[in-house]
Amino acid sequence: MATASSFKEAPLGDGKIEIGRFTHGYETVNFRNWGQGANVQLGSFCYFSENIQVILDPQSPFDRIAGFPFGKVFQEELGGEDLPIQKDCEWDVSIGNDVRIGDGVTIMSGVTIGNGAVIAANSTVFNDVGAYEIWGGNPATFLQKRFDDELISALEELAWWNLPEELIKEMAPLLSMAPNLELIAGLKSIVADFVTFQDDAA
Repeated sequence: MATASSFKEAPLGDGKIEIGRFTHGYETVNFRNWGQGANVQLGSFCYFSENIQVILDPQSPFDRIAGFPFGKVFQEELGGEDLPIQKDCEWDVSIGNDVRIGDGVTIMSGVTIGNGAVIAANSTVFNDVGAYEIWGGNPATFLQKRFDDELISALEELAWWNLPEELIKEMAPLLSMAPNLELIAGLKSIVADFVTFQDDAA
């Protein structure tokens, strides 16, 4: 039986969805899938607000005479069932770990969102979002980084979301503090001590 602490996987049309540990609110996300085989990957410790949708549809082919999707609709009347379905973009959506998605956000096909990113409410995300970046608007644009590059690099290296559950529970008060390099070094020391203890106990 799937629990909050377990990794989960389920079919999604002709593709699949993978969900990391302790990700909250994914159950109410509307994954709009037209059976094109797109996959969705949600990292661990993400937080999804309400009224979020992920559009898993190929983009309209703007380089052709007709933008109309011949062969996909009205096949009986217009034919085209033998037309090849061209993959005009990458449809898969990948959302990293510790990502927060605000209320009313729409995420378009092909988007990758990095670890620790924040998407403001009512945004429509067309472009990739870097780690620990804040984006907002319609269309969503880069607003600012949550931390400076040195801190972001240290947090990515720490990758606390991959640690054992019991260690994360112990570190939770520290993870809830504003980061600095000294604090992150302390967290790495806690991890190193835990690994040493586990090795000695083996």
